[in-house]
Amino acid sequence: MRKSLLLGLALLPAFAGAQEGSDWTAYRDAYRHMIWFEKYGKSKQWLQQHLRLRARDASVSTDGLRLTLHGKDAQLALPLDALGRAVFPFSKAAYDDNAELSWNRKPGQITSSAWVSIVTRPDGTYAAADLRAACEQFLAYARYAGGAGAGGKRCAGVQFAYARTDAAQVRYQGGDGAALPLAAQEGPAFPGDAVGVFRIFAYRFSAHPDGGQVLTSGTPLAIAALLE
Repeated sequence: MRKSLLLGLALLPAFAGAQEGSDWTAYRDAYRHMIWFEKYGKSKQWLQQHLRLRARDASVSTDGLRLTLHGKDAQLALPLDALGRAVFPFSKAAYDDNAELSWNRKPGQITSSAWVSIVTRPDGTYAAADLRAACEQFLAYARYAGGAGAGGKRCAGVQFAYARTDAAQVRYQGGDGAALPLAAQEGPAFPGDAVGVFRIFAYRFSAHPDGGQVLTSGTPLAIAALLE
């Protein structure tokens, strides 16, 4: 049986503060991790990066989880999406102030890291060739950043993740115009997540010609690369 690896992926180690069992991390530490993607010079138009908070085990609830940037003279709330991702604020002032990023959980319950995934489209239409290109871009970046499990892998497909109660459908439409529904399953939006059950759809490149497109009836929470 083939072993596959679904990646949305924390490509670099968790920031120092989270590793040491605290409920905060230094902005400068997070900045050093996040800047890798910003400085990456190869193609990445299908990729996006976030700062992500994740529960370390299934006993930790992420309901009401909040992330705050604390500087010397002000603090800024950083909104989190349903998967614990926030847009990282690249700020010279925060760097110079040695600001801190903190979250409202007990020390050791949450880990923080840079997180790269595939960009979603608001129109819900994805050319099959673009999804393959996105997966290849992700794999190239994962290898560049030293992502665990990326070496020796190849792109096998992508995964669309929705809230468990979301009735959205995902279909593949070939050149003949016929639309084939992809099977819905339950599972994590990203591999290695300790909590969170989502409605997921796997689109495998080998099962469908590249000339078609994938149609979604709603915007997914995330798209992850499927590597094997």
